[in-house]
Amino acid sequence: MGYLFFDTGAMYRAVTWAAQRAGIPLDADDRLTHLAATLPILIRQPAPGETDGRAYSVLIGGDDATWAIRAPAVEAAVSQVSAWAGVRHALVAQQRRVAAAVGTPDGPAGIVMAGRDIGTVVLPQADCKLYLNAGPAERARRRHDELRARGEPSDFDQTLAAVVRRDTIDSTRAVSPLRPAADAIILVTDGLPIAQSVALALQAVGAA
Repeated sequence: MGYLFFDTGAMYRAVTWAAQRAGIPLDADDRLTHLAATLPILIRQPAPGETDGRAYSVLIGGDDATWAIRAPAVEAAVSQVSAWAGVRHALVAQQRRVAAAVGTPDGPAGIVMAGRDIGTVVLPQADCKLYLNAGPAERARRRHDELRARGEPSDFDQTLAAVVRRDTIDSTRAVSPLRPAADAIILVTDGLPIAQSVALALQAVGAA
């Protein structure tokens, strides 16, 4: 479609990664909120030389952190960081500014914004809302395969436990819990290859 793919989850991962590097405790609400409000995060399409399989590039203060924010230590902590209201408020404001730039001279022609609260909180007025769903085992397998394809160690049982834990935290948090919007189109992708999942999404967008 030629749209910018904007993974808002990468922003929460970026804050988590930066907090770990700075030694900020995960229960330090005020410090994490300040970090989220001031951390320079840029999500952009991959540059011509970035051919390592990334769907987008994440720059933090100008440094490429695309894969660093996918580390297991970040994976284990991101739900705790993203549950803080101040962190979410700071990042949602940035996400809305990105969406508001669509169609402007300096903005993208269109945007696909991915995240666990996009259709319900960030962009409730979005033209089309897709809620991609797959069981924990399926998502853990995908994550496990992704890590191994990059040459990183991965234990499936530990990956599955992390997926279940994150789902529990995200769906029960007080602020912006994980849930489909009332008008979202539900796409269940268990067992589907990527091409078939994409075809379902494009069909849903065309029908919206």
